[in-house]
Amino acid sequence: MSVVGFALAGFVLVTAVATALLRDTLAAIIVFAAYSLGMALLYTLLLAPDVALTEAAIGAGVTTILLLVTITKTTRPRAEQIFASVNWPAATVSAGLAVVLLFVVGAIPVENFLGGTTPVTGAVGTPGEAVTGHYLASAYEQTGVTNSVTAVLAAYRGFDTFGEAVVVFAAGVAVVVVLRRGEFL
Repeated sequence: MSVVGFALAGFVLVTAVATALLRDTLAAIIVFAAYSLGMALLYTLLLAPDVALTEAAIGAGVTTILLLVTITKTTRPRAEQIFASVNWPAATVSAGLAVVLLFVVGAIPVENFLGGTTPVTGAVGTPGEAVTGHYLASAYEQTGVTNSVTAVLAAYRGFDTFGEAVVVFAAGVAVVVVLRRGEFL
């Protein structure tokens, strides 16, 4: 991962902690939306565009809208109460989890994590060479689709992709239902 990747990971970490510690609901929602957009960018950087699009649509879009609609019916605390009631046991457990996750991330090969050259998927000598070739050949045989990404999505990740589409559709329907009940539409 490059300097941009580390900066983005730091941004995501800071916004996650800020979201957990802020007591002002509006500020927490805004920071959470920034967190979701940061995660979407991080997923894009890690070459997972389908996950990035889902995170941007659901995390930053739909969830933010639902939360903003919800706070229209609540009150905001005074400015001096924003950090007054931090749940320190929960913050300690979260910090411990972050330390454990950092040790897990430490197990990732350094040459790939620090921006080293990553071999092309399916190239000679890569760990998944045989599996990649099998999936690509079988996916084409099963679907008849010439685009390798589409063939693999249709043949092996069809239910997963269908599930993601159902989640996005259900979230959209939920937003419309909530906004209509609140007379926003």
